[in-house]
Order: sequence, then C-alpha cells, then structure tokens
Amino acid sequence: MPSEIYLINVGMTMTEGTIADWYVADGAQVTQGMPLYVLETEKISMDVEAQATGTVRHLAPAGASFAPGTVIGYVYAPGEEVPAVLPMPSSPGVEKATVASAEPTGPAPASPAVQTDRRTPSSPIARRLAAELGVPLETIRGSGPGGRVEEADVRAAHAASQRPTDRLPPSERIAMRGMRAVIAERMYESLRTTAQLTMGMEVAMDACVRLRDELIHEWEDDGLKPSYTDFVVKAVAVALRAYPRMNARVDGDELVLVREVNIGIAVALQEGLVVPVIRAADGMTLKVIAQESSHLVQAARDGTLGPDQMADGSFTVTSLGMFAVDSFTPILNPPQVGILGVNRIRDGVGWEGDRPVRRQVMNLSLTWDHRAVDGAPAAKFLMRVRDLLEAPDSLLNP
Repeated sequence: MPSEIYLINVGMTMTEGTIADWYVADGAQVTQGMPLYVLETEKISMDVEAQATGTVRHLAPAGASFAPGTVIGYVYAPGEEVPAVLPMPSSPGVEKATVASAEPTGPAPASPAVQTDRRTPSSPIARRLAAELGVPLETIRGSGPGGRVEEADVRAAHAASQRPTDRLPPSERIAMRGMRAVIAERMYESLRTTAQLTMGMEVAMDACVRLRDELIHEWEDDGLKPSYTDFVVKAVAVALRAYPRMNARVDGDELVLVREVNIGIAVALQEGLVVPVIRAADGMTLKVIAQESSHLVQAARDGTLGPDQMADGSFTVTSLGMFAVDSFTPILNPPQVGILGVNRIRDGVGWEGDRPVRRQVMNLSLTWDHRAVDGAPAAKFLMRVRDLLEAPDSLLNP
C-alpha cells in the first residue's frame, strides 16, 4: 500500500498551507529524507522531507492551498504497482508529518478525491493583499510555481491599474548568477550573522584638499594622482595601530587581533564589486599607498586581479563620494569587524570663534560589529581618523 504525503501542520494557529513547489516531479523517484515539496504559510516557507522511499505521485499541483493534514500525494514503495488512477485518500486532519497507508476503496474517480482549492492558485499573503486592494485574483497572471499569484504580482497589478496601460514598460527577469549571486549571498550572510551598527562623523577637509592639490602637481612626473580615498586609507591605517580591536576578525566565540594592517579597497565593476587588499598599509607612506591602490584598481578593472591580491584583508574602505553621496550604510565584509564609507566633499559651515566660515566637509560612515567593539571605542577610532584627515601633513610619513 502506498504511503500518503500530507500537508504538514507547522503551528497551532495554522489553518491553511500552500504547496509552493514540488521538488520531486510526478512519477519520479524519491529517497526517504530527501526534500519533497516546499510548504508556504502566511509566516514561513520551508522544505518538507519525504517520509518514505519510492515513486512519487501528486494529488495536488504546485500553487494549491489546503488545510493541514490533507493528503496531497502518495509514495509507492519499490516494486509496488503504481496505478494509473490514484486511490481515494483518507480524511484530512492529521496534525503532523507521519507515514500512513491508504487503503483503496474500490474504483477511484477519474480526478483526485482530495478537496482541492478551486480558487486561483495564490499565496495566503497575496489573497489577503488582493482583498485589501480590491484586485480580483482571477485577473492576475501569477509568477510563482504553477502560475501561483504572489504578493509582488498583486502589488504590480494594483500599480498597473493606477496608470494608463499604454505607458507600462515591459517587465524583465534577470537571474542572479556568477559574481552577482556571490555578492548577494555574502551580503545577506553578513547582515544575518553579525551585529552591525553604523555611525557618521563630519570631517573638515580644507587642509586635505589643499595638500592633495599640491601632491597632484608634485607627483605629476610620476604619473600619480592621489585620491581622497588614499588619504582615508592612510588615516585608517594609522588609527588602527591605536585601536587594534578594529583591526580584527570574529572567529566563533573569539576575537582574533590581526597583526598586519591589511586594508581592502572596494572597487565597483559593471558586474559587481571586488575588494583588493593593500597589505601592511600602516608601514607605507601616502605616496606608496597611492601607487599601490592605483595598481590594484586598474588590475580590478582589467580583470587581472589574482586571489592573493584579494585575500587576508583586516579592514575595508569603500567610497561612493564620486557619485555625490553624502551618507550611506556600508555592510561588513566578514569576518572583519569594521568598514569605513567615504562620501563626497561638499560645502559646509564651520566656526572661527563666534564667526561662521565656509568650509569643505565630508562625512565618514563607519559600520562595525558590536559583538567585537562597543560604541564608545568605535567612536574614538573614527575621531582619530577625522583628526588625521584634518591635519593631513602627518600622513606623509610612514
């Protein structure tokens, strides 16, 4: 006798669940413990494992919704005859995923006897939202498995109804693959596994702007043009000496203080982001940092960076200043505990005694892992970086 596949109950308040997708096709083989189907409720989405080994037969399509305990299919054991017409299932109401045998009760009807949902296949969230917005489900083309209507489909249909249809741009789906997929996974993992906080601080950049202009002229024969990010990298390298907990990584329940100050510089490419590393930056002059960063950025854009040039970073600097950004929230590059965002230089106001004066200012955006560093020492580290940038002559020395 076949083993019944139930729509499992995942909570006392669950009244309905949706088969979001079948992992095992109708008529295909499954092994006990393998993922069998995806269950979706208003609160969760989870994989349900097969409770038996054999041939899978579906009673319900992906996208259909049922009460917990409803029989949605069968697993026929190896060697067991798989009938062309499926047997009538036992009454729904089983409260957990168990293995039970269905006893055929004479000729079965041509269609499954399970009480399937005759409504448009849709998720519980989509149905609730459609009712709130007054969007008929039957008019929506679902993007989910089996044509199931998802929340995003309802919102799109509602938005479309608010504007002339002849102005609607064509939609496009772009799969996240390669570098984009890796970035997506790592950024999500970073936010999920760390205690990230971000603080900002304004820096008076007048002296730094003047010094950079002088160095551009002085280093012109070397074909070298220092960037403001180079100044920040040097200031960060010096500050990390005084605040070694910012130059660290989290390893399980331990904080590992890294001996070398290896600063990663985020480089935006058309297909994503790479972070080459300036090693032992605290022992470099500003000129050497400018040379090294220029070489690494060019290699990143040429696609010639080697794995060793992106390894062992202990802190990261990322800049959006060239895009006129005033403030943003950088995401940590685990297992590092700190990343500093560089923003644009803009006109601001400072004070000389009681007299307001025009100044060129820049915001720094520091994100750090609160598991490793508290707010006060993180703020002191950022103040040290600020002070170095406001008196940049000291950055010319190793």
